[in-house]
Amino acid sequence: MVKISIALFLLPVATAVNFNACITDVQNGIWGTIGGTDNRGRPVSNIANATAITYDLCLRACGATSEPFVWSDFSQQFSSWLLPWLALVSQLPFGANDKLDNLVSALLTVGSPTLAAYSLALTVLNGRWIARHFAAYSYPNIKHAVQILSSLQQSPLSVTTSGSLLSSLVVLHENDEWWSELAVWLDYTHTWSVSAVTSIAWVITAYVFTLIDSFTGDPTALINSTGQGVGSLWLWLLPIIIGWLQLSPKCDSARLRQAIERANKIAYIATTDGMPVLARSVSMQYAISLTPSTDDILRCDEQCTAPIYNYSRFLPWAKAVEDVCDVFHAASDRAHRHRPVNPEVDWEATDKFPGPGRKNRTGTLAQVDAYCLANGEPAVTKGNRWTPGFWSRFIVASALALSLQWGTACAAVVVSWFTPTIGLGCRSGGYLLYGALSTLSWMILVASSFLSHYSTTAPPETKSVWITAQLSIFLRRLGKIIASFNAMWILVSCMFQFSKFYDRCYCNSSVLGLGARAFDVILLNHNDIVGMKGAWIGGAFLAAGSAIMFVVFVNLFINPELPE
Repeated sequence: MVKISIALFLLPVATAVNFNACITDVQNGIWGTIGGTDNRGRPVSNIANATAITYDLCLRACGATSEPFVWSDFSQQFSSWLLPWLALVSQLPFGANDKLDNLVSALLTVGSPTLAAYSLALTVLNGRWIARHFAAYSYPNIKHAVQILSSLQQSPLSVTTSGSLLSSLVVLHENDEWWSELAVWLDYTHTWSVSAVTSIAWVITAYVFTLIDSFTGDPTALINSTGQGVGSLWLWLLPIIIGWLQLSPKCDSARLRQAIERANKIAYIATTDGMPVLARSVSMQYAISLTPSTDDILRCDEQCTAPIYNYSRFLPWAKAVEDVCDVFHAASDRAHRHRPVNPEVDWEATDKFPGPGRKNRTGTLAQVDAYCLANGEPAVTKGNRWTPGFWSRFIVASALALSLQWGTACAAVVVSWFTPTIGLGCRSGGYLLYGALSTLSWMILVASSFLSHYSTTAPPETKSVWITAQLSIFLRRLGKIIASFNAMWILVSCMFQFSKFYDRCYCNSSVLGLGARAFDVILLNHNDIVGMKGAWIGGAFLAAGSAIMFVVFVNLFINPELPE
């Protein structure tokens, strides 16, 4: 048994390919005079001058196996090109109480950088949109409303408009403390730390140093197992981490629920006699709350506070914000025309306009409700499930996410494509597959979120509700499966590259792209090295440019000016 185990362990090494010895045998004519080519795949008249061989000859002369695994080469490439990125994944914001949810969010991020960038871009754009949306109105607590609603993008926000809950929360001066206290309780940061700065600095330093080493060292050494493409492929992670650290998402689920529950204990509601009472004395329903954790399969992603799930909360969050904004709009319009809540009292002038005095913000339940009517109609329109302007934010966020994903993926493809043998091979094909599956997963999950929003806002009697709900659940599960597979695939693919698994006739001959014209370049000439280095430089600039562009976008759009 011991002898068998040793034999199985040594078998890959014993049957491994040595391409340098192989080309020597070919040049000496051991395998005949047919099949030798130059580095462009053109047959040579003298086999002794061959620097490349056709794929068929490669299989006959060299074999179908790969070059032997060398631990020193693997460890050097892995620790330089991949390990820093894997360590940086730990700096992603999570926040869910369930460890499985945090693991799934990490797999979704690695498996679909498109989805991660899309959720981040949406969060930034939503923050700017809500600030500009509320800036048109003047009413007490508008600034706090913007801060609170923007901070709740990572939570399953629920706005209840019935029973004068929302009208009372906006109008009554007794609720000023609710707005100010909740804004303070949500004003905590998940931002720069020593570990985060260290991880980012380590990644940047390792990437720069390995780039310099690859350009200044011998390009023929480890040419097919170099991490140039891997480093460019993973560069998307850097702007994602930096963006979330700058944005500081409020994603601690326990802390969010505690803040909302504490605030709702001091929320007041109007009554028929004009004397406000605590809302909790009337019922356990509140104007602004978080959807309780349930077994609702349709909306399970919305309840997970990890920021990558912001894609699933985009539409319901925007609808909730629009409901609150409508009430502020109606109240602001009446206050601007100096109309108090109670029409039987005179307007109380204040030194600081547009803030109406307390006397102007007191009335009965019916008066508070009437104060929040727009042109005699309820300020909140239930039938409008699609909020104005959501398409523009969706398109911009999608474009930014795709540019980051394919800027880094195409950079990796360029590096591998133009490394002889030039063409689509195992390495570049693996990078293309990673980008394609990332994009496909994003498309499926976003489609699932749209269907989920439709099925939860459509009237229950609508025939298509059940169908769209079931389709949404199916697509969500399918998208997660694809992303999880993609995360494992890219790790395996990187391991294959560093372990020389791809250093075999099939991969080195770029059979995927060249087909029957495939050939394997074994000896590089000066022109090959010049072109290869040019592709490496171009790939590095493309990946870095995509990452920098995304970071610039985040810095330009975060921290918008808040309304006073």
